[in-house]
Amino acid sequence: QVQLVESGGGLVQAGGSLRLSCAASGRTASRYAMGWFRQAPGKEREFVGAISWSGETTYYPNSVRGRFAISRDIAKNTVYLQMNSLKPEDTAVYYCAAGPRMTMAWVTPSYDYWGQGTQVTVSS
Repeated sequence: QVQLVESGGGLVQAGGSLRLSCAASGRTASRYAMGWFRQAPGKEREFVGAISWSGETTYYPNSVRGRFAISRDIAKNTVYLQMNSLKPEDTAVYYCAAGPRMTMAWVTPSYDYWGQGTQVTVSS
């Protein structure tokens, strides 16, 4: 079992930055690829990025590439989502997830474990 706890959400003005954290616990947590998703009210859960278990490979959709960056601290079993140049349309609940590999990292079924989410609100 892997437990994931997100933190760092909040209210920020457009153009600002936030860094989300996802703390993982469990015997094999460090061996999982990690993904970040977001879900706005009335919308489907959307992929915003993923990182391999080693931290060497990252993958982002066009909607956030160049603005968002994922990193991980293996020693701390923590993954970060640095979000810059935030826009009102980035407002959503952000979730981290753990999966066995980076294959098809952009779809939710690729992940076995999910956190509870953290709210990010970007005001205009």
